[in-house]
Amino acid sequence: MRLDKFIGDTTELSRTDAKKAIKNGRVWVNGTTAKKPDIKVTEVDKVKLDERELIHRKHYYIALNKPVGYVCSTRDPDYPTVSELLPAYVQHRELHAAGRLDVDTTGLVLLTDDGKWSHDITSPRKQKEKVYQVTTESPIEESYVQAFANGVYLDNDEKVTLPAKLEIHNETHATLILTEGRYHQVKRMFESVGNKVIALHRSKIACFKLPGDLELGEYRELSDKEASDIISSTL
Repeated sequence: MRLDKFIGDTTELSRTDAKKAIKNGRVWVNGTTAKKPDIKVTEVDKVKLDERELIHRKHYYIALNKPVGYVCSTRDPDYPTVSELLPAYVQHRELHAAGRLDVDTTGLVLLTDDGKWSHDITSPRKQKEKVYQVTTESPIEESYVQAFANGVYLDNDEKVTLPAKLEIHNETHATLILTEGRYHQVKRMFESVGNKVIALHRSKIACFKLPGDLELGEYRELSDKEASDIISSTL
């Protein structure tokens, strides 16, 4: 592809700004200063902008710590989307969430433009665990543990939920581990036993735990190994 497009695909620069950077001698290809924006480069070429090496990826895999007030859909008339927290060069790839979170839920969201990868994470058949930290309005009863392990009926659903593991930490705080992701599932599960979720945070998907140094609203790209490990991990 053209060098200016390569830069536009891998940085926050527009094609116009990429051409200016090339003209100003800020771009190197395989150790040589680039002179024209239309020279052809491939993924094996070593391209640098200033001191930054640029890597062109076939697919992007991103971990985001979602704050309250953002939605995981690609567009929404009422709320900002999680993609707006990402730089422009990633936004144009039209990433989607591999498992959405509600607008008032925080925590780990995995974003990608790789449809097969996201399907392998979200499909109940793949048995990828999703771990949630739950705070409830009323005390959490020991009876919930067996109820969730057996599966519960949710409003307007004909099938019981798959077995889930509940770990009670104190009167109103617990960890819930699921292998499916139905609409508002955690909240509806607690509603089915007469309780209400007042705060919800996803801390882990499959083998990937939300990094402790990733603040709300922050993100980082996953390495190829991390992305592969998420898919290959099993219960």
